[in-house]
Amino acid sequence: MTTLDILLPYYGDVSLLQATVRSILAQTDPDWRLTVVDDGREPGVPEWFAELDDDRVTYLRNEVNLGITNNYRKCLGLIEHEYAVMMGPDDIMLPNYVATVRAALAAHPGATLVQPGVEVIDGSGAVVHTLADETKRRLYAPRFQGRRLMQGEELATSLLRGNWLYFPSLVWRTDLVREIGFRDDVEIIQDLALVIDLLQAGGSMVIDDTLCFQYRRHTSSASARTAASGVRFIEARQFFLSVADRLDAQGWSKAARAARWHTSTRLHAITLLPGAVKSGQRAGVKRLLKFATATAKSR
Repeated sequence: MTTLDILLPYYGDVSLLQATVRSILAQTDPDWRLTVVDDGREPGVPEWFAELDDDRVTYLRNEVNLGITNNYRKCLGLIEHEYAVMMGPDDIMLPNYVATVRAALAAHPGATLVQPGVEVIDGSGAVVHTLADETKRRLYAPRFQGRRLMQGEELATSLLRGNWLYFPSLVWRTDLVREIGFRDDVEIIQDLALVIDLLQAGGSMVIDDTLCFQYRRHTSSASARTAASGVRFIEARQFFLSVADRLDAQGWSKAARAARWHTSTRLHAITLLPGAVKSGQRAGVKRLLKFATATAKSR
């Protein structure tokens, strides 16, 4: 396997960005290349990267703010190698991350994606076990030990029942992701949309239970803010119904049914209702109720 490209589309907390970069520099396998694309204007960031003095690290700052999806697209165009990871600017690679995913790809050459083992941390870096993440692990993620290759309708059905992936930890095969690209009609659910597109195009995923990545979950994230207001579920509903039609056309009826019911996302909406009521978000309460109780075919 060639060098792993690590893309870091950045906007946000400088100290968390620095912790992320330090975790990459600490990898036991040195065969990686990091490209940071700064979509903000935080002071001192270019100077901090200049002081790193590591020729594997490239830092770029956008002249104008591109937004999440367009910055992802810019990062995608900067990839130079066969496989890449689009990391979050507040997540942490444990020292064995690069070695783990490279070993998984060596065992399954040509795989489209790799999902390694992940644990969840909070804003301070402490390991946490949230209801959402424990539900992912216990109810929706496949049962296996070691390493497993999945693809086709089986994997699509599993993910549409409950998305157990952690987008910033995924390794992607560059040529196929570039061919399909990021969608304009989704933002928060961009990761699931891209993975389903890849599976419909014949892609496969290696899942490896080796713990090597820390995903940071905190209330200031874009997905957390839009979840509490119910806005993200408007996007989710439109995606699930449209992808169900495409899956039916492909003959993947089981996956289409899972998309139409999107049970785990409905349950997530229900768990957010008490908080929306308590904070007086009337519009949010209305959106959450509508999403949770809609019939499988209503738009």
